[in-house]
Amino acid sequence: MSEESSESVESIETSEPAETSAVINLVRQEHPAAILSTHRHRSDETLVLKREFIQPICRLLRDHPDCQFEMFVDMTAVDYLLVETNLQQTERFEVVYHLRSLSKDHRIRLKCPVPENDCQIPSIHLLWHAVNWYERECYDMYGIHFEGHPNLNRILMYEQFQGHPLRKDYPMDKQQPLLELNDVEERYHYGRFE
Repeated sequence: MSEESSESVESIETSEPAETSAVINLVRQEHPAAILSTHRHRSDETLVLKREFIQPICRLLRDHPDCQFEMFVDMTAVDYLLVETNLQQTERFEVVYHLRSLSKDHRIRLKCPVPENDCQIPSIHLLWHAVNWYERECYDMYGIHFEGHPNLNRILMYEQFQGHPLRKDYPMDKQQPLLELNDVEERYHYGRFE
Protein backbone atom coordinates (compact mmCIF):
# COMPACT_ATOMS: atom_id res chain seq x y z
CA MET A 1 0.00 0.00 0.00
CA SER A 2 1.41 3.40 -0.92
CA GLU A 3 1.98 6.11 1.63
CA GLU A 4 -0.80 8.27 0.15
CA SER A 5 -3.40 5.49 0.30
CA SER A 6 -2.52 4.61 3.90
CA GLU A 7 -3.03 8.27 4.83
CA SER A 8 -6.45 8.31 3.17
CA VAL A 9 -7.47 5.15 5.05
CA GLU A 10 -6.45 6.76 8.32
CA SER A 11 -8.43 9.90 7.49
CA ILE A 12 -11.50 7.80 6.66
CA GLU A 13 -11.26 5.87 9.93
CA THR A 14 -10.87 9.02 11.99
CA SER A 15 -13.42 11.09 10.06
CA GLU A 16 -16.12 10.29 12.61
CA PRO A 17 -16.48 12.72 15.48
CA ALA A 18 -14.29 11.65 18.35
CA GLU A 19 -16.71 12.93 20.98
CA THR A 20 -19.00 10.57 22.79
CA SER A 21 -22.53 10.67 21.47
CA ALA A 22 -25.37 12.39 23.26
CA VAL A 23 -27.05 9.00 23.74
CA ILE A 24 -24.09 7.49 25.58
CA ASN A 25 -23.68 10.67 27.64
CA LEU A 26 -27.35 10.53 28.58
CA VAL A 27 -27.09 6.90 29.71
CA ARG A 28 -23.94 7.73 31.71
CA GLN A 29 -25.74 10.63 33.35
CA GLU A 30 -28.93 8.71 34.19
CA HIS A 31 -27.35 5.35 35.13
CA PRO A 32 -23.65 5.88 35.90
CA ALA A 33 -23.15 2.41 37.42
CA ALA A 34 -24.68 0.57 34.45
CA ILE A 35 -22.03 0.94 31.77
CA LEU A 36 -19.17 -1.56 31.63
CA SER A 37 -17.71 -0.20 28.39
CA THR A 38 -18.55 1.57 25.14
CA HIS A 39 -17.19 1.57 21.62
CA ARG A 40 -18.06 2.94 18.23
CA HIS A 41 -17.39 1.59 14.76
CA ARG A 42 -18.63 3.16 11.53
CA SER A 43 -21.23 5.26 13.31
CA ASP A 44 -22.66 2.26 15.18
CA GLU A 45 -22.39 2.70 18.90
CA THR A 46 -22.25 -0.12 21.42
CA LEU A 47 -22.96 0.00 25.12
CA VAL A 48 -21.87 -2.97 27.24
CA LEU A 49 -24.14 -2.95 30.28
CA LYS A 50 -24.64 -4.74 33.55
CA ARG A 51 -27.63 -7.00 32.99
CA GLU A 52 -29.68 -5.67 35.90
CA PHE A 53 -29.89 -2.27 34.14
CA ILE A 54 -31.27 -3.51 30.81
CA GLN A 55 -34.91 -2.59 31.54
CA PRO A 56 -34.40 0.98 32.77
CA ILE A 57 -31.87 1.76 30.04
CA CYS A 58 -34.10 0.38 27.28
CA ARG A 59 -37.00 2.41 28.68
CA LEU A 60 -34.79 5.52 28.74
CA LEU A 61 -33.63 4.92 25.15
CA ARG A 62 -37.20 4.41 23.95
CA ASP A 63 -38.91 7.25 25.83
CA HIS A 64 -36.37 10.08 26.15
CA PRO A 65 -36.93 12.82 23.52
CA ASP A 66 -33.20 12.94 22.68
CA CYS A 67 -33.12 9.20 21.89
CA GLN A 68 -36.49 7.92 20.65
CA PHE A 69 -35.39 4.36 19.86
CA GLU A 70 -38.91 3.38 18.91
CA MET A 71 -37.88 0.36 16.84
CA PHE A 72 -36.59 -2.89 18.29
CA VAL A 73 -34.62 -4.48 15.42
CA ASP A 74 -33.08 -7.70 16.70
CA MET A 75 -31.88 -9.64 19.68
CA THR A 76 -29.58 -12.62 19.90
CA ALA A 77 -27.04 -14.23 22.19
CA VAL A 78 -23.40 -15.21 21.88
CA ASP A 79 -21.73 -18.19 23.54
CA TYR A 80 -18.05 -17.45 24.19
CA LEU A 81 -17.17 -20.94 25.42
CA LEU A 82 -13.76 -21.97 24.04
CA VAL A 83 -13.47 -18.73 22.08
CA GLU A 84 -10.31 -16.71 22.47
CA THR A 85 -11.05 -13.01 22.00
CA ASN A 86 -9.25 -9.77 22.62
CA LEU A 87 -12.40 -8.41 24.23
CA GLN A 88 -11.47 -9.63 27.72
CA GLN A 89 -14.72 -11.54 27.85
CA THR A 90 -15.36 -12.65 31.42
CA GLU A 91 -18.78 -14.28 31.14
CA ARG A 92 -19.73 -17.19 28.93
CA PHE A 93 -22.85 -15.64 27.37
CA GLU A 94 -23.75 -12.23 26.08
CA VAL A 95 -27.23 -11.05 25.11
CA VAL A 96 -27.13 -8.51 22.27
CA TYR A 97 -29.93 -6.04 21.47
CA HIS A 98 -30.14 -3.84 18.34
CA LEU A 99 -32.31 -0.72 18.49
CA ARG A 100 -33.09 1.90 15.86
CA SER A 101 -34.45 5.41 16.02
CA LEU A 102 -36.27 6.22 12.80
CA SER A 103 -37.02 9.78 13.87
CA LYS A 104 -33.40 10.55 14.89
CA ASP A 105 -31.82 8.26 12.27
CA HIS A 106 -29.40 6.40 14.52
CA ARG A 107 -28.78 2.90 15.81
CA ILE A 108 -27.35 1.45 18.96
CA ARG A 109 -26.27 -2.00 20.10
CA LEU A 110 -26.62 -3.04 23.74
CA LYS A 111 -24.66 -6.00 25.10
CA CYS A 112 -25.17 -7.63 28.48
CA PRO A 113 -22.75 -10.29 29.75
CA VAL A 114 -24.58 -13.21 31.39
CA PRO A 115 -22.71 -15.72 33.58
CA GLU A 116 -23.14 -19.43 32.97
CA ASN A 117 -23.90 -20.25 36.61
CA ASP A 118 -26.69 -17.61 36.80
CA CYS A 119 -27.98 -17.66 33.24
CA GLN A 120 -30.78 -15.10 33.46
CA ILE A 121 -31.51 -11.52 32.53
CA PRO A 122 -34.59 -9.30 33.01
CA SER A 123 -37.13 -9.41 30.19
CA ILE A 124 -37.88 -6.27 28.19
CA HIS A 125 -40.99 -7.66 26.47
CA LEU A 126 -43.18 -4.89 27.92
CA LEU A 127 -41.21 -2.20 26.09
CA TRP A 128 -41.47 -3.64 22.57
CA HIS A 129 -44.00 -6.40 21.86
CA ALA A 130 -41.76 -8.05 19.24
CA VAL A 131 -39.21 -8.88 21.95
CA ASN A 132 -41.46 -11.68 23.19
CA TRP A 133 -40.51 -14.12 20.44
CA TYR A 134 -36.83 -13.13 20.37
CA GLU A 135 -36.50 -13.87 24.08
CA ARG A 136 -38.18 -17.22 23.57
CA GLU A 137 -35.74 -18.01 20.77
CA CYS A 138 -32.72 -17.14 22.97
CA TYR A 139 -34.15 -19.30 25.73
CA ASP A 140 -34.76 -22.17 23.31
CA MET A 141 -31.37 -22.03 21.58
CA TYR A 142 -29.07 -20.94 24.46
CA GLY A 143 -30.96 -21.65 27.69
CA ILE A 144 -30.89 -18.04 28.86
CA HIS A 145 -33.86 -17.32 31.15
CA PHE A 146 -35.67 -13.99 30.85
CA GLU A 147 -37.08 -12.97 34.22
CA GLY A 148 -40.67 -11.80 33.99
CA HIS A 149 -41.36 -13.20 30.54
CA PRO A 150 -45.04 -14.26 30.33
CA ASN A 151 -44.56 -17.41 28.22
CA LEU A 152 -40.97 -18.62 28.26
CA ASN A 153 -41.46 -21.85 26.31
CA ARG A 154 -39.62 -23.32 23.38
CA ILE A 155 -40.42 -21.67 20.08
CA LEU A 156 -38.26 -23.47 17.51
CA MET A 157 -37.66 -26.88 19.05
CA TYR A 158 -40.32 -29.23 20.36
CA GLU A 159 -41.02 -29.36 24.11
CA GLN A 160 -39.32 -32.73 24.67
CA PHE A 161 -36.08 -31.55 23.02
CA GLN A 162 -33.18 -31.95 25.44
CA GLY A 163 -30.57 -29.22 25.71
CA HIS A 164 -29.99 -25.99 23.84
CA PRO A 165 -28.56 -26.53 20.34
CA LEU A 166 -26.65 -23.25 19.85
CA ARG A 167 -24.54 -23.68 22.95
CA LYS A 168 -20.94 -24.46 22.04
CA ASP A 169 -20.90 -27.51 24.31
CA TYR A 170 -23.99 -29.09 22.72
CA PRO A 171 -22.83 -32.43 21.27
CA MET A 172 -22.97 -32.51 17.47
CA ASP A 173 -23.97 -36.17 17.40
CA LYS A 174 -26.62 -36.00 20.14
CA GLN A 175 -29.68 -38.12 19.43
CA GLN A 176 -33.01 -36.61 20.43
CA PRO A 177 -36.05 -38.63 21.48
CA LEU A 178 -38.32 -39.55 18.59
CA LEU A 179 -41.90 -38.49 19.03
CA GLU A 180 -45.05 -40.00 17.69
CA LEU A 181 -46.64 -37.77 15.07
CA ASN A 182 -50.09 -36.56 15.97
CA ASP A 183 -52.85 -36.24 13.41
CA VAL A 184 -53.83 -32.65 12.84
CA GLU A 185 -57.35 -31.75 11.86
CA GLU A 186 -57.17 -29.29 8.98
CA ARG A 187 -59.41 -26.26 9.25
CA TYR A 188 -59.21 -25.30 5.61
CA HIS A 189 -59.03 -27.50 2.56
CA TYR A 190 -57.97 -24.90 -0.03
CA GLY A 191 -59.80 -26.42 -3.01
CA ARG A 192 -58.57 -29.99 -2.52
CA PHE A 193 -60.99 -32.64 -3.66
CA GLU A 194 -61.29 -35.89 -1.83
